[in-house]
Amino acid sequence: MVGWHGGVLLAAFVTAMLLPVIGWRGMFLLGILPALVAFVVRRTLDEPEIFVKKHASTNEHSFRFLAKDAETFKTTLGIAALCTVQNFAYYGIMVWMPSYLGKSLGFSLTKSGLWTAVTVLGMVSGTLVCGQLADHIGRKPVLILFQAGAMIMVFLYSRITEPNLLLWAGAIMGLFVNGTNGAIFALMSEAYPTVARATAQNVLWNLARSVGALGPLAIGAITAKYSFQVAIGLLAFIYILDIIATLCLVPELKGKELE
Repeated sequence: MVGWHGGVLLAAFVTAMLLPVIGWRGMFLLGILPALVAFVVRRTLDEPEIFVKKHASTNEHSFRFLAKDAETFKTTLGIAALCTVQNFAYYGIMVWMPSYLGKSLGFSLTKSGLWTAVTVLGMVSGTLVCGQLADHIGRKPVLILFQAGAMIMVFLYSRITEPNLLLWAGAIMGLFVNGTNGAIFALMSEAYPTVARATAQNVLWNLARSVGALGPLAIGAITAKYSFQVAIGLLAFIYILDIIATLCLVPELKGKELE
């Protein structure tokens, strides 16, 4: 997850430098490079030995393990809810942040890129901090702490207009908004056996990402009718769903031995 944010951070700096020179079409062409890297990695990276052995020793389809009994199905629903809120909020905020800073607050392209980059740095820090805390005090307490922090900081961010304060608020907001990733992926690893772990992570996360793609559309629709401040402020309240899912559906798996 830290690598993902590193890519976002790099994109923020590269866009600020190259967009005025090569335009948006040129920036889209640069998007070919990560695809080429992904192709090379897939062709050269071997599967872990334990994964190969587990698959060789079972004929059961990995999807079955996502709902093999009532308790597992409940856990799957809870994790799916966490992933959905995470993606919805992330894309809702990050896709619109440069426009919000530029159009609502009058930031230049370079300044918007810098403020966005600081928010992403906060996200990187949050993922690392959340992961460490989850190992010490448990998954559920840390998730609730970061979800509540995200709700508060996203709302506050929508109210702040002073540039220097906004810079610090963005970093703290990023820490809470994406910090939960440090615990969510630990949960997904612990909730399912090796034979189904990759399936769970890819299916749950990417289904949630497809729903999360509606985040920017929702922000855009609310902005068109009201304002960026109202749209981002309302986005904060989806974390209530996150907290409910954590309390009611997600088990505490700290210290569970991986199967």
